[in-house]
Amino acid sequence: MNKVILIGRITRDPEIRVANEGNYIARYSLAVDRRFKKDGEQSADFINCVAFGKQGEFADKFLRKGMKIAVVGRIQTGSYRNKDGQTVYTTDVIVEEHEFCESKSSTSQSETSTSNGWDNIPDSVNEMLPWE
Repeated sequence: MNKVILIGRITRDPEIRVANEGNYIARYSLAVDRRFKKDGEQSADFINCVAFGKQGEFADKFLRKGMKIAVVGRIQTGSYRNKDGQTVYTTDVIVEEHEFCESKSSTSQSETSTSNGWDNIPDSVNEMLPWE
């Protein structure tokens, strides 16, 4: 059985191609945190994902850099010769399902947060607070 389930954040907006028949192909990378830390540092694996057809169209319409998603799919290996004649080996997850792991509001908040975990709050917000 070849089945993989990943939860992580998209590292860049998906690259989209549309074939002549209208079939979508979406490629993106997913940063998946490792469970155990080395020397207290957070580490992640960067997994290449490929979505075809309706899943590729979904990726084009809804997936953006920084979003936390769950992916269900299968691992596929391959190889090709680069322009120098060297063999390059590839490992991709072929996406069968996507699922959001955060609400839209928490995704937009994570994009505006600073590295210390506190949100950037504009100075003008004090005028809008009900207890001020």
